[in-house]
Amino acid sequence: MKKIIIFSAIIVALFVAMAVLTNMQNKAKIGENNPYKTNDLKQATIDQLNDPNYQKIILPDVLEKKLDSKEDVTVYFFASDCPHCKVTTPILMPLAEEMGIDVVQYNLLEFQEGWNQYRIDGTPTLVHFEDGKEVARIDGSREEAVFRQWFEENVKKQ
Repeated sequence: MKKIIIFSAIIVALFVAMAVLTNMQNKAKIGENNPYKTNDLKQATIDQLNDPNYQKIILPDVLEKKLDSKEDVTVYFFASDCPHCKVTTPILMPLAEEMGIDVVQYNLLEFQEGWNQYRIDGTPTLVHFEDGKEVARIDGSREEAVFRQWFEENVKKQ
């Protein structure tokens, strides 16, 4: 019986040590490069903080101000834990940069109010606003050619 208690105590101590170490690592990651302005982030978001494809994060109040001031803005609505977004983002963000299009990223995992506020049914969703109003939308994971055409028709129209 003593062996079982000792063995159980060692296992519990190992799990506690792992939890403490993980927490310390997450705090270090959050402190390095955190555009979210909060330390209360989901793990999937923490894992993306240093990913070069997720560096154009926009906060809800900043997006609202842009739309209220009738700015043109293209918003990529994604969720950090969305498998389709993880496939789409590395296609979409470099393409937007190549085409000279400023696309901001709104993380719906962290900012849940965006689902209803912007009528998002699923992720990924790309929305272009002009004069503060939505004028074009495309959702789902698509091939680069589809996004290129969408940008040309809706954002870079001459």
